[in-house]
Amino acid sequence: MEILLVGGLWLDASVWDAVVGALEARGHRGVPVALPGQGDGDTAATLADQTAAVVAAVDAADRPVWVVGHSAAATLAWLAADARPERVAGVALVGGFPAADGGRYADFFPVADGVMPFAGWDAFEEADAADLDDAARRAFETRAVAVPEGVVRGVVRLRDERRFAVPVVVVCPEFSPDDARAWVGSGDVPELARAARVSYVDLDSGHWPMLTAPAELARVLSEAVDGADGDAAGRAG
Repeated sequence: MEILLVGGLWLDASVWDAVVGALEARGHRGVPVALPGQGDGDTAATLADQTAAVVAAVDAADRPVWVVGHSAAATLAWLAADARPERVAGVALVGGFPAADGGRYADFFPVADGVMPFAGWDAFEEADAADLDDAARRAFETRAVAVPEGVVRGVVRLRDERRFAVPVVVVCPEFSPDDARAWVGSGDVPELARAARVSYVDLDSGHWPMLTAPAELARVLSEAVDGADGDAAGRAG
């Protein structure tokens, strides 16, 4: 199965390198998606540009694909399911949840000179970065890419209700599956409250498991994809 990998704020496509190798060892092809404005120097990129890049990767595949969205990019993965519900076999959300129609993509931190720079460690809870030591934090800061204002303040537009039939796996790193279920059940995540098939998987890591636990993340993603394929085969039979 081809698995598209979409990074959250401040990350370029290379953040998935270790996950790609671990997925390959499990029989899947991981494809990191390069997002306009995150690694190419395009400070004029917009949310529409990033959405188009993910949808183009879906269209380039020769069969339906899974789309993995990390953190804020959970919304990009869900936008791909909205745009191509017939070509997205499933969505995995790693440490994040999709914004609702009409909401801002990721207007979480201050913007300066048209971009949102890395917000610093004080902006995150202890569990988010507990598995990053000082050296790893410095390396993250060095590689972090400021995200264009047109991306983070872009307005999410969802149009096709067929997205709610796409299977969703919520991967829970710095929070628990019980936490995630409670947030969805309380109405804090209206998109997932309406989704027909949502499952929750625990992952013992901080907010950036592609850096701190790539093999475990690959295992979780592989098992989610394999399990969904088995369910689909069982329903077809």
